[in-house]
Amino acid sequence: MAQGLPSMASLARLCQKLNRLKPLEDSTMETSLRRCLSTLDLTLLGVGGMVGSGLYVLTGAVAKDVAGPAVLLSFGVAAVASLLAALCYAEFGARVPRTGSAYLFTYVSMGELWAFLIGWNVLLEYIIGGAAVARAWSGYLDSMFSHSVRNFTETHVGSWQVPLLGHYPDFLAAGIILLASAFVSCGARVSSWLNHTFSAISLLVILFIVILGFILAQPHNWSTEEGGFAPFGFSGVMAGTASCFYAFVGFDVIAASSEEAQNPQRSVPLAIAISLAIAAGAYILVSTVLTLMVPWHSLDPDSALADAFYRRGYRWAGFIVAAGSICAMNTVLLSLLFSLPRIVYAMAADGLFFQVFARVHPRTQVPVAGTLAFGLLTAFLALLLDLESLVQFLSLGTLLAYTFVATSIIVLRFQKSSPPSSPGPASPGPLTKQHSSFSDHLQLVGTMHASLPEPGELQPALRPYLGFLDGYSPGAVVTWALGVMLASAITIGCVLVFGNSTLHLPHWGYILLLLLTSVVFLLSLLILGAHQQQYREDLFQIPMVPLIPALSILLNICLMLKLSYLTWVRFSIWLLMGLAVYFGYGIRHSKENQRELPGPNSTHYVVFPRGSLEETVQAVQPPSQAPAQDPGHME
Repeated sequence: MAQGLPSMASLARLCQKLNRLKPLEDSTMETSLRRCLSTLDLTLLGVGGMVGSGLYVLTGAVAKDVAGPAVLLSFGVAAVASLLAALCYAEFGARVPRTGSAYLFTYVSMGELWAFLIGWNVLLEYIIGGAAVARAWSGYLDSMFSHSVRNFTETHVGSWQVPLLGHYPDFLAAGIILLASAFVSCGARVSSWLNHTFSAISLLVILFIVILGFILAQPHNWSTEEGGFAPFGFSGVMAGTASCFYAFVGFDVIAASSEEAQNPQRSVPLAIAISLAIAAGAYILVSTVLTLMVPWHSLDPDSALADAFYRRGYRWAGFIVAAGSICAMNTVLLSLLFSLPRIVYAMAADGLFFQVFARVHPRTQVPVAGTLAFGLLTAFLALLLDLESLVQFLSLGTLLAYTFVATSIIVLRFQKSSPPSSPGPASPGPLTKQHSSFSDHLQLVGTMHASLPEPGELQPALRPYLGFLDGYSPGAVVTWALGVMLASAITIGCVLVFGNSTLHLPHWGYILLLLLTSVVFLLSLLILGAHQQQYREDLFQIPMVPLIPALSILLNICLMLKLSYLTWVRFSIWLLMGLAVYFGYGIRHSKENQRELPGPNSTHYVVFPRGSLEETVQAVQPPSQAPAQDPGHME
């Protein structure tokens, strides 16, 4: 055996991630998605996922009740915080351009169980998110016609007062989900065309709001007579940031669609950056003109923009705003229903979910079964449930996924990896590459030049000063430092959130505990930074690792801890349901667990590196059976 030979267990994970565990001769069009999305398609998909109902509902509610005119600062801070998570998604989307988003990213770095739990939570996020947007769409459209749909339903169908259920069955919300699911099942190009249309209309309406809003602006509305620019102070700005943060959660749709991107290494990071910039600009400009048009304390939190134009005597403009809100919510709904079956497809293709959802239609090349099945489930929830009480539930799943993706970035950076190599006299064939999991000390075992430090090893310049760390195996210190960093981040979050309220710490104890945990957090980052990382010039990589992912982790943990205990109870119940599915079905049908040890006649999978994680996986025979004239295959 060659020294750099990967083990079958570790190669199995990479094989199934990259080519769904199919040898080339068995692969068909019915197990792959079509690469047909351009950078523009992905950008508008991300814009549609972020600039939706939040622009027309969240802006007015936060401005009136939380931050005042300083809501524009809340959106700015939230955009920067979202950028930390978006950069992590951008790097993974470029390195591993396969469908699955946070599920896939967690799989290739931490293993199957953690990936399943993240995928399970992302499924719920998309299902409830789609149902909530559909109900908001229904309510907004119904209000344009004086609530005639609601009155008709309550009169002829009836209403009820049951906890967690809506006051009446919302057939309009269920209908729009079914219609959108039908369009999504027609293929990525149809979905992209619809998203282009609605996104273009939505952006034009936003441009109209900004221009006319600045024309009607009255700077007096920011004066001290009206309460000033920041009537709730710095705490109001930060509280508004926590609410505005969830306006930017749609960028993960781009990463979930990377397998259908024409050039994912370039288009995924670019689309995430552009869409996040457009969304941030739209939110900041709209919140600015809204609070300049009318006093912030007199805003209608349910329909602030339309009401602001009504009050300024531009009733016709209110109808344009209402039409724009409908188009914006259509784009969000399409983005959610577009991504949902692709997460299911990735999990099913790995054997962790029912195999019917891994089938791709041979003509449209989309997972039609998953699209229709989960479209029906989403429509059923929108029909019956009152989803206002589940909004925080969505936030918890999203933040947890962000935390795992940021952690996966740190794991990936300190894994060992073979550099690209071209065959030559000294290198008769491509170098093999092994991808191990987090529990294997964060290593990729391969043939490296002895003169170059490997990722996970202490940097040579620091060995005279930190020589006591050099005696451990490569990756071991990184593993411990990462664990300490996560523990200290959780402790810092608990101190910040519960220190004064729940824990009732004295002031000196609060400061001392916060100082100690912060020092431990920074020391763990310094130890991580002292070790060699992977550097690739041909792929997008986040700058300042591990600092940026660590700040994203800390922010996500703080926001998760601010959620109510009922949210954590519901989340725990959902996790238990997911564990039941995993141990009842997934673990027995997992493609990785079903893979048998190689026998004398078994197929070997060898990974031929091309400088990133998206290598081509080919099936080759053992050397004893391989043709003698083919020296390029290495066992």
